[in-house]
Amino acid sequence: MDSPCIKICEIDEGRGLCLGCGRTRAEIARWTSYSDSERRTIMTTLAQRLADSGALLAASTPSDITN
Repeated sequence: MDSPCIKICEIDEGRGLCLGCGRTRAEIARWTSYSDSERRTIMTTLAQRLADSGALLAASTPSDITN
């Protein structure tokens, strides 16, 4: 199962996003319940979410996040 987790698990309370992967708490909690298609769709938004939030992204592209 693909996951964007990069083991930097800290939620920005103001924005509600994980500073490591860009997912919301709800997405993190439901991750294993999502279909592969749903996970891929979410993963395509994460880099932009982090950029829009001003958070630093440790990986340079979404494909780097999946491994």
